[in-house]
Formats: sequence, structure tokens, C-alpha cells
Amino acid sequence: MTEPGEENDIEPAHGVQRWLFYVGAAGLLFAIGADALAVLGRHLGIPLLGSIELMQAAILLASSAAIVLATVARKHAVVHLVIDRLTARQRFVMERVHALLSAIFFAALAVGSIWIAFDLRNGHEQSELLRIPYAPLRIVSIVAVLAVAAIYLARAFEKRTSR
Repeated sequence: MTEPGEENDIEPAHGVQRWLFYVGAAGLLFAIGADALAVLGRHLGIPLLGSIELMQAAILLASSAAIVLATVARKHAVVHLVIDRLTARQRFVMERVHALLSAIFFAALAVGSIWIAFDLRNGHEQSELLRIPYAPLRIVSIVAVLAVAAIYLARAFEKRTSR
């Protein structure tokens, strides 16, 4: 429960955040459902072929949404042992350095993923049993890491605000 006037970072408030929240939740629910059906099917002697492939695709959607939402909500891990001992000015500088290095890291992930996607563009990659194409999944992953890189880049150059 939040106090009046206090922001609640747990529930997404804006349209894109809400949409990402529901996409991630649907991915998790689908993964759980597919796995539950696979376990039930194994016990009944009716295996659900390709359940791992379904789970992998669903988890990619959920994790991509989660990394973007965690970045927007500023909920990534922070070593308070160091940060809490800094002055306000030092903390401001370190937050900018952290944001810039994080933007570079996620941009590098995106570049590597784009490179792989480009190299395999004519490969017709797909999963073995269900023939789930990998290209759309790669695009989801690339968009997610580019979004995180953009968020961190914007934070690296934002003006000092009182939070």
C-alpha cells in the first residue's frame, strides 16, 4: 500500500508499461500452463511434444518485458554499501557513469544480436519439433535490449532532479 502522493513502482502506470506488464504476465502464464500440461500428459501417458520449445518462447517474451520494466522502474540491484557512503555530488556522478556504462553494455548486446540475426537472415532457423521461427524471437530480444540501452542513455544525460 502506498501513501497518498507516493508513486507505486510495482503496478505499471502508463500505457506502454501496462502493455509490457501484461505481455510478460501472459508469457509467464503460458509457460506455466504449457509445463503443467506437459507434466500432466507425461503422467497420463500422453506427452506434449515441444513443451520446452513453447516454454522457451514464452520465457523470452516474459524476460524481455521484465528487463525493460525493471529498468524503467529503477529496480535493478545496487550495491548500497558503496553508494550510501558517497556525497550527493559523488552519487550523482556515479549514477551517470553507471547509466552510461549500462547503456554501452546493452548496446553491445544489441549489436551482437543484430550481427547474429544478420548472419542468419537466410538460414530459416526454427525449433526442431514445433517449427517455431527464431527470427521474431530475436527481434523481440533486440528491441528489448535496445530499449534498455536507450533508457540508460537518457539517464546518463538527464538533468539533476530531486528524487
